[in-house]
Amino acid sequence: MSYQPPVADIAFTLRHVAGLDRLTEEHAFPDLTPDLVGQILEEAGKFAGERIAPLNQIGDRFGAQLRDGAVHMPPGWRDVYRAWCDAGWNAVSSPSDYGGQGLPHLVNAACIEMWNAASMAFGLGPLLTMSAVEALASHGSDQLKRIYLGKLVSGEWMGTMNITEAQAGSDLGALRTRAERQPDGSYRLRGTKVFITYGEHDLTDNIIHLVLARLPDAPEGTRGLSLFLVPKVLVADDGTLGARNDVVCTGIEKKLGIHASPTCTMQFGDRDGAVGYLVGEENRGLTCMFTMMNHARLAVGLQGVAIADRAFQQALSYARDRRQGRAPGWSGEGMSPIVEHPDVKRMLLEMRAKTEAARALCYAVAGALDRAAFAPAAAARAAAEDRASLLIPVAKAFSTDIGVEVASLGVQVHGGAGYVEETGAAQHLRDARIAAIYEGTNGIQAVDLVARKLPAKGGQVARGHIAELRTIVQQARGANESGLGSTAVWIGQSVDALERTTGWMLDAVETRPADALAGATPYLRLFALATGGSYLAKKALAAMAELRAGSTDPHHGLRVASARFFAAHLATAAAGLEAAITEGAEAIGTAFGDAA
Repeated sequence: MSYQPPVADIAFTLRHVAGLDRLTEEHAFPDLTPDLVGQILEEAGKFAGERIAPLNQIGDRFGAQLRDGAVHMPPGWRDVYRAWCDAGWNAVSSPSDYGGQGLPHLVNAACIEMWNAASMAFGLGPLLTMSAVEALASHGSDQLKRIYLGKLVSGEWMGTMNITEAQAGSDLGALRTRAERQPDGSYRLRGTKVFITYGEHDLTDNIIHLVLARLPDAPEGTRGLSLFLVPKVLVADDGTLGARNDVVCTGIEKKLGIHASPTCTMQFGDRDGAVGYLVGEENRGLTCMFTMMNHARLAVGLQGVAIADRAFQQALSYARDRRQGRAPGWSGEGMSPIVEHPDVKRMLLEMRAKTEAARALCYAVAGALDRAAFAPAAAARAAAEDRASLLIPVAKAFSTDIGVEVASLGVQVHGGAGYVEETGAAQHLRDARIAAIYEGTNGIQAVDLVARKLPAKGGQVARGHIAELRTIVQQARGANESGLGSTAVWIGQSVDALERTTGWMLDAVETRPADALAGATPYLRLFALATGGSYLAKKALAAMAELRAGSTDPHHGLRVASARFFAAHLATAAAGLEAAITEGAEAIGTAFGDAA
C-alpha cells in the first residue's frame, strides 16, 4: 500500500505532549501558529507520500552501486532529492542567517519521521546533513560557516559523520586516523573510516565530511580527538569548487536492509593527505561531535517511529482485506477479514500503541531541545537542556527497538505472505534492524543513561522527570473517565517501579558499577514504558477534553484506546523489569567464564 502520513496524530502529539503550544505562548517563534504548522505538515506529508514513498522499493531492489570509484544512486533518487531541496525541506530548522527557515526542532522532527517512513534509505542522508549543520553552526569558525554552512543548509551539498574505524568499533579512544598541522592553518588527514553513511554518492556535487582524528601530540584516549571538516572537493574562499581532495570511497557494504543508502569505507590521505580544517578547538573534537551525535540520535529514534508507523499502516490495510476463517461474532457472508480476529486485533493494537508512545517520547525530546535554545528564562533553558540530555538515549533506544518489534509483528500479521519480499513487509523489518545499532548501539545508550545521564546533578533531573510523570498519573486518576479503565493504575505502578529502580541504580552506579551496567538495558526499557505510557495517558486526557467540548474527531477514540492498551498490555511489564534490574546481575556476572 502507499504511505499515508499520520498528520493528524503528529499535530496532536506536537501540541498536547511535546509542548508546541507552550513554545508559541512564550513567543519563542512569534510567527508560528497552529494553522501554519498544520500547513507545513500537510505539505511535508504530501511530498513524502507522493514523491519519496514510490522510491522505497525501487531503492531496495537497485541499491547503491559502486562503479570505478563512484557511487551511483537508484533511478529517480537524484531528481526527487533535488526537488526536495528546492522545496526547502532540508532547511526547516536551520539558522535563518544561513538560508534556513529557523522553525522549531519539533516541526523538523515531524518532517524527519515522514521522510523516513516514506523511505528510510532516502531520509537517512539528509538526516546527517542536518546534524552536520548543527555541529558547524555551534562550533565552526566564521570562515567555515561562511563557506560551507549555506550550501549544507540548502542541501546543495550533503554532510557525513566519520567516526568508526575497523579496529576501534564503539571504542573512540582507539581511533587511529591522524591529522598533521600545516603552515597555512589547515591540516592533512590520513586514515580509514568504515560504515560511513552516504560517504560517496551522486546526489550532490560536493560532500562535506566531519572527521574525528588525532594530532601527533594529542593525549591518549578520547581526550586527544579533534574534529575536522574535510570536503570531497576543495572549495575556494569565494565558494567555488576546485580540485578533488585526497579522499576516496574504496568500497560499499552489502547490507541486510537500507540498500539504497551507501555505507562506505572512506580512505583519507592515500597521496599527499586529505585537506581538512579544524572545527572547534584541538583535542576538543568529541565535544563538537556530540552536538552532531545528539541530534542524529534523536533522528535515528524518529526512524524507529517511522518504520513502525509504515509497518503498522501496511499490516492494518492487509488485515482489512485478507479474509480467513470466521471470527467470533462475525455475521457477514463467507470468511471474515482477519482484522476481526481477536489476536490479530491485539497485534495491531500493540503496533499502534508502541508507535504512538515512541513518537510522543521523541517529540518530547525535540520540544526540550527547542526550549533549551529559545525559552525566555535562563533557568528554563538549562532545565530543558538537562531534560533533553536525559531523554535522548531513552528515545533513541526505545524507538528503534520498537521499530524492529513492530516491523516483526507486521510480518506476522501478513502470515506467510509477509515472509516473501513481494508484499514489502519484510523490507520494513530488514530496514529497521540497523537503527538499533548505528549512532551508538542500544546497549551503549543504556550505559549512557545509567552511567552518565542518571547521576547528573545528583539524580535530580531524573527525579524531576518522574515527578512530572506522577502529575500525569494523578490527572488520569482524577479525571474519572470510564473509557480509560485501569490506565492510571497500571501506569502509576510503572512510575512507582521506575522511582524505586532509579534510587537503586543511583546507588549501584556508585557502589556496584557492574551491577548497574548489568541492569542498564532493562532499566532503560522500564524508563521508556513509564514515560511512554504517561505520555499516551496525557494524549488520551486531551482527546477526552476535546470530545467533551464537542469535537467529532474520529481519532480521539483511537488515542484513548492506545493509552488503555499500552497500560494494560505493556506497562504491566514493569514488575518483571524491576526484578531483572535489581536481582538479575548475579545471573549475568557468572556467565561465560573459563568453563564456557
